[in-house]
Amino acid sequence: MIKVLVVDDSALVRKLIGQVFSTQPDFEVQFARNGLEALAAITEFDPNVVTLDVHMPEMDGLACLDRIMIQHPCPVVMVSSMTDDGAEATLEALRLGAVDFVAKPTGAVSLRINELAPELIGKVRAAATAKLKTSLRLRERVRFRMGAGPPAGRAALSKKVAATGDGLVLVGTSTGGPPALEQLLTGLPASFPWPVLIAQHMPASFTGQFARRLDALCAVTVKEVSEPVPLEPGTAYIGRGDADMIVTRRGGGLVAMAAPAQPGYPWHPSTDRLVRSALNYMPPKQLVGVLMTGMGNDGAEAMALLHEKGGKVIAEAEETAVVWGMPGELVKLNGADYILPLPEIAENLLKLVPACR
Repeated sequence: MIKVLVVDDSALVRKLIGQVFSTQPDFEVQFARNGLEALAAITEFDPNVVTLDVHMPEMDGLACLDRIMIQHPCPVVMVSSMTDDGAEATLEALRLGAVDFVAKPTGAVSLRINELAPELIGKVRAAATAKLKTSLRLRERVRFRMGAGPPAGRAALSKKVAATGDGLVLVGTSTGGPPALEQLLTGLPASFPWPVLIAQHMPASFTGQFARRLDALCAVTVKEVSEPVPLEPGTAYIGRGDADMIVTRRGGGLVAMAAPAQPGYPWHPSTDRLVRSALNYMPPKQLVGVLMTGMGNDGAEAMALLHEKGGKVIAEAEETAVVWGMPGELVKLNGADYILPLPEIAENLLKLVPACR
């Protein structure tokens, strides 16, 4: 039985989400109206997963999530609006430790709840099996128990500098991906010689905010791809949500561009389509694939093909993946040259990319 605590200040939304879970025989659901009620309910109910609204009175979703992750860590799925403010809050929630998020339908929620239901059920099921890292905000948990104040802030990053090179790093991720990408990209120097192309499953209203957030944190430049852009070294490209990012060639140079979804690619931006498009224009030995945490199997077949053709492929190890779906499927296909815990992936990229050696 999967015990779910639904936290939302709207009685209608609580009722509708409860009805979604009531269609499944293995869910037990309780409800809370705000963050304060949620914290009390977590202690008594001990849920496997919490779904958490962002905007609530008395204690909002981010403040509640912060307390959950420090006082009673458990998997949390945010239920967020599709606005810019909602995107920013959701990205902050993922940084604080939320496993995943579901975009709340616009307009009359009661009329669109059936559209939301499959995604909500799937993500909550995945969250119930997700592994929270034992190190997640460990210092803050210890400080909380000792009654200490907040930790010191992040050190300033080095200035971005130009880089050179001729090759591509192709990264695919989904559930648990935003904090994993932050750890990966902050491990790369501004002089990293190959462009890094990233397919992170996310709505279009979120990817621009996500790219800007990463750009502020990382030595490499980070951009969202919403129109054709020439690929440059020392730069990471985030595919725009609700579309796919593909590699093509224009005027003798490689370009990344957003492309409308195609049948056969159910997740967007599609890792499979990104990798296959890169294989059309680059020798496999000049490609490195990285498949990280995520539900489903997007990228597994294409990355295995890249491996078969002579490219190098890294799969995130099960021990650090929040959900070992995508990298696990790649490993089942014997398509990974390396199976590495997240903290070692950036270090190994520096060894694999020729100009970094």
